[in-house]
This record gives sequence, structure tokens and C-alpha cells, in this order.
Amino acid sequence: MKRPNAHTSLCQILAGLCATAIATSALATTENTVFDKRERDWRNGAIVYQVIVDRFVPSANLNAKRALYPAPKVLRDWSEPAKAGVYLEDAKLNSAELDFWGGDLQSLTTRLDHIQNLGADVLYLNPIHLAYTNHKYDAFDFKAISPEYGTHQEFKQLATDVHKRGMKLVLDGVFNHMGRNAPKFQDAFKNPKSPWRDWFAIGPQYKGGARVWTGFQNLPELNLENPAVRNYLYASPESVVRSYLRDGADGWRLDTAFELGHPFLRALTDAAHQQKPGSLVVGEIANYPGEWLQSMDAVMNFSLRQIVLGVASGELSTPKAAHMTERMVRDAGIEPMLKSWMVIDNHDIPRIANQFPDTALRRMVQTLQFTLPGAPNIYYGAEVGMTGGPDPENRSPMRWDLMQTNNPELVWMKQLIALRKTHRALRVGDFRPIEADKLYAFERHTDRALETVLVLANPTSQEVTERVMVANAHLMDDTPLVDVFNPAKAITTFGSGFLTVTVPAKTALVLQPQERDLGGYSRYKRVK
Repeated sequence: MKRPNAHTSLCQILAGLCATAIATSALATTENTVFDKRERDWRNGAIVYQVIVDRFVPSANLNAKRALYPAPKVLRDWSEPAKAGVYLEDAKLNSAELDFWGGDLQSLTTRLDHIQNLGADVLYLNPIHLAYTNHKYDAFDFKAISPEYGTHQEFKQLATDVHKRGMKLVLDGVFNHMGRNAPKFQDAFKNPKSPWRDWFAIGPQYKGGARVWTGFQNLPELNLENPAVRNYLYASPESVVRSYLRDGADGWRLDTAFELGHPFLRALTDAAHQQKPGSLVVGEIANYPGEWLQSMDAVMNFSLRQIVLGVASGELSTPKAAHMTERMVRDAGIEPMLKSWMVIDNHDIPRIANQFPDTALRRMVQTLQFTLPGAPNIYYGAEVGMTGGPDPENRSPMRWDLMQTNNPELVWMKQLIALRKTHRALRVGDFRPIEADKLYAFERHTDRALETVLVLANPTSQEVTERVMVANAHLMDDTPLVDVFNPAKAITTFGSGFLTVTVPAKTALVLQPQERDLGGYSRYKRVK
């Protein structure tokens, strides 16, 4: 046998080292998986807490601020609930839009500890810009803070305080329209030669003389086809979108985003990302998400909400609902779905306690809200069981008197948030339906088999036992599955892709695999 020379040996050694380096590099790349990358993006699977500043915490300087609420505005007592009003012909709005409770940015800052301790990742504020009404969707000037709420400096301080707590701040951008009493619109409406004339669609072809949002005369639409309008809103360095991001905001929720259209939404999103890489643009899209997620980072996922409501009401069969969810994830893409807000109630929708007075059914719905792909949106007060019907009843001031440690709704909300925080698969995992006939069932899974979470919801009034198939090739035979809310006892056992499970009425059972103690032996030794 020919003895290799020194040169040959050196080549072999170098080849071996190269092979080792390549293998090590591949391993490092494997460790830096798509799920790891998702985890580093705060937008994925975040817990969003929504606040109307006027209704969250009463100002400490309320007496000094009374002049900010001249008639016909009314400053209500914090104990008064929000109630329906009457239409005011002269003002072109409802009297309920002029009821105030006196919260501001400084008072909100005093309760950031509550939001942080609850476990929220994102604080989302309904509009704070200068406007006439209490809801602020009728802007006078997007760049100015409404004086009832405070100053721009106080906004910057709020952003700083939010960031100190490890949270992000998202603002509400109402860029489809302004308020009828906005100086720009008033000048444009009265003066054909106004420099603002082309900022709006004005003419006799429109009822009331201008194009308004869905017939509301108080909300004249902006003409986004005008470059000056786009520069003001998002295109220029000093635009509304960019300047607030520069001053501390981390993203924008876009009101009536579907009205803006794809090209303008894409340009706005690009401008936001250019100003602050990794910022969030989430659109209020009442439509099916689909192609809208090519124009923004995320949507408020009303379509997924409809699936959950359909399951809860029995209007959708459970297999059909699972198929619809799978189709939505496929069409939208899992990454945008993870960033999209999962909304059950908010300022436009009756509170969840009113939608589901049956506690068991409500908790099933909330469990789905926190386990489906997306970012759960908690509307202030939901954590203490606040009630409220359609707008404006759902916008009553925060019930701090209900903030008791033994409040069952607060205990339950903290459980849901802890569930989300402790299970990586629920934050950033992929979605796959579980083959079932009687249950709305799905799994959330990552690159680690034992992180898998199985969710099986039974919306009926009767207990359901069903044998289902879970198409997860890395879940090993004879693996116990435990209830994440009560992990001390195994509920069922996984075997060859199947399990038989009994789910109580009006319940969503959340299961996680738990490796058996086999004296140091592991079925998962070579499979993550």
C-alpha cells in the first residue's frame, strides 16, 4: 500500500477541517431557524392592549382643564357610563361624540404598570391628534396633539415610559378623512382658490358639497391622488407618519385602510419602514385579508373573527371552519398572519361580555383568540369584565373599581396571557388543522416537536368525544398530552398520529405533549 506523502496528508486534514466547518456552519444556520427569526420580531404574536385616552384614567388636573370642554361639549363624571345621544344638525354629528371623561396622556402614564403587569407587549392608542370630537376620528391637524390629551412633549414622554417597560407604542392614523371643522377643509370648501382646495373632493355632485366617508357629513375625505396630501401624510421626511415614528411611536394602525387602496398603502408602509426599520403598519381591513397583506405588514383580522364567531354560534360546522382558517393562512401567509391583530371586541364592536354573556362560551372564544395565529387585541376593561353594547356604550370609562385580584375575569385574562407568553408555538408557530368532524381543532407547531400545542374546541352544549388525526410526523408514539391549564394529569395519549379526546361542552381544550420519564431514555433524542 502506497504511503501518502506529507502533502497528501495535509490536503486530507484541510479537507476534513473544511468539512467540519461546513457542517458547523450548517448547524449554526439550522439553529437560527425561521422560528428564531420570528421571535426576534416584536410584531409577531404580540399582545396588544387598546386604550381610548379620554376613557382610561381621569386627569389629576381635571378642574384646571374644564375650559377645554366648552359647550356643547360635556365633561362627564367618571362614574357615568357612555350612552347614546341625538343627532345635532348644526354640528353634523351625534351629541354622544361630544361627551368627555377627562383622561389624558399624563394620567395614562400613571397606569402603565397595570398594562405591563398584565403582560401586554404593545400599547395601542385610539387617535390622539387635534380634533373636535371625543373619538378624534375627525382630525383638524394630524401633527398636533389634542389639548385635552396634552402636549407633544407629553406624548414623547409617554413613548419613553412605554419603552422603559419593554413595550411598544402604536398610534391610530385616520388618513382617509379629516373633520368638517378642520381649518384646511373650511378654507377649501368656502374658497375655490384656496391652496387646500385640491386636498379634498369638492363639488355639486356630492351631497353636502364634498365627498365624505360613507355619508357622514362631519368626515370629508382627503384626496390622496394629490401629491401634497401624500407628502403631508407619509411621503416627506416631516410627514405625519414619519415624524411620530421619529418621536417615539413604533407603528401605525390605519383607520379604514381599505379606503386608501393598495398603491398608497404600500407607499405608506415603505415610508414607515424607511423611517423606522421594523415598525408596524396594521390596517383596519373589513375585507378578506388576502392581497391586502402584500400592501401592509398586517391587518385587523375581522375575517378570522368571523370564523371564531361562526364556530361559537354554530353557524359554521367545525370542519368547514378549520378548512377556512387553513385557506386564510395559505392565502395571507403565516408571517403576516402572526402580525395581524386578532380582534373580538373594540371601540366599534360591543364588548365581549355582551357578545357572549355565557361565561363558558366566552372563555372558549377567548382561548381561540389567544391560540390562533395573530396578535390578540385586548380592549381596555375586558380584563375586568366591563360590559357595553354598540358604540357609544362600549366606550365607557375604565372600571378601576373592578380591579380586584380575585376578579375571575382578571384571573382568567392573566392565565391566557401567561399561556401565550410561555408557549413559543402560540407566538410564532405555524398553523395546521387537525382532522376532526365534531371539533374545531388545529395545532400550532415549531421546529421543536415538544413545543407543539393542540387546540380542540367544542362549541356545542354537549360533551364531545372524538378520535382525531394530528399530521405531525415528529410527535412520537405513546407521548402523553396534558392540559396546559392543568398539566398535572395527562388527558390522553398520542399514538401513530391519532388521539382520542373528550372535550367538555363550550370548551377549548389546549394540550401539549409531555415527554415520559423513562429513566434517562428519550424517544426524542434524535428528533427535536
